Amino acid sequence: MLNHLVIFAQAAANTAAAAASATAEVASNVAAPAAVQKNVYGVGPMIQSWIRESNYIPMAVAIILSLMLFFTLYILLTKWLEQNKVIAQGRAIGAAFWGAPSLKDGAGKLGKDSAYRQIVDDGLVAQDQHGKLTDAVDQHDWVQGALLRSQAAVNSQLAGGLAFLATVGSTAPFIGLFGTVIGILSALVKIGAAGQASIDAVAGPVGEALYMTAFGLLVAVPAVLAYNYLQRRNKAISESLQAFSTNIYGYMGSGGALRPTFRGSKPAGK
Repeated sequence: MLNHLVIFAQAAANTAAAAASATAEVASNVAAPAAVQKNVYGVGPMIQSWIRESNYIPMAVAIILSLMLFFTLYILLTKWLEQNKVIAQGRAIGAAFWGAPSLKDGAGKLGKDSAYRQIVDDGLVAQDQHGKLTDAVDQHDWVQGALLRSQAAVNSQLAGGLAFLATVGSTAPFIGLFGTVIGILSALVKIGAAGQASIDAVAGPVGEALYMTAFGLLVAVPAVLAYNYLQRRNKAISESLQAFSTNIYGYMGSGGALRPTFRGSKPAGK
C-alpha cells in the first residue's frame, strides 16, 4: 500500500511539472508575437536606404516634389494676401472718390499703392499726353488704350505664379510615378540578386516604392485646387477693374458729367 502511494505521488509530481512546462511554453509563444519587430519598410527606412545605397534618382525625385509643394503653398499664401489687398482697395472706392471735384482730387483719397489709383493716374497722364501727339489720334481712343494697358498690368501682376501651379498640377503625378518605377526596378534587381521571391520579399520593396506616387498626388492636388481658387478670385478682381476703368473713361469723356452715384450722395453740380 505504501509503495502504491509513493508511486502515485511521483506520478502526480511528474504531471504537475509537465503541466508547468507546457504552460510556460504556451506563455512564451503568446508573448512572442507581442514583441515589436523592427519595421524595415516605410518612409524613414526608405530614405535611409537611399542614402546608404547612394540611390540618387529617388532622392532627386523626392527633393523636386518637396520643392514643388513648398512653392505651391508659398504662391497660394502670397497671392491670397495680394488679392485681399486689391479687393479691399476696390471696396474703399465709393462716394468719397466719385464725389471729389476732379479725378486728381479723388485719386488723392486713394492709397499710393492702390491698383485703382494706378488706373486713374495712367488715365490722367494719357489725357495730358494727348496734346503732345503729332499724328491725329482721337483723345477717347488714346485714353481708352491707356486705361486698358493699366488694367492689363494689374491683371498680369495678379496672375504671376499661376502658371507654376498649373505646371505642378499637371506634372507632379508623373514625376511621382517615375520615382515609383525606378523604386520598383531597384527592388526587383535586389530581389533577383538575393534569389528570394517570397511574397514578403516582393511586397515590401514594391509597396515602399508606391510612396512616390502618393507623394506626387499629394503635391498635385493642392496645386490644382490653389490654381482654380486663385483664378476665380482674379476673374472677380478683373471684372471690378474693368468696371472701374469704364467709369473712369466715361467720366473723362464727359468732363465729369458721367459718374456713378451712391445712395446718400449728391450728384455733381447740385
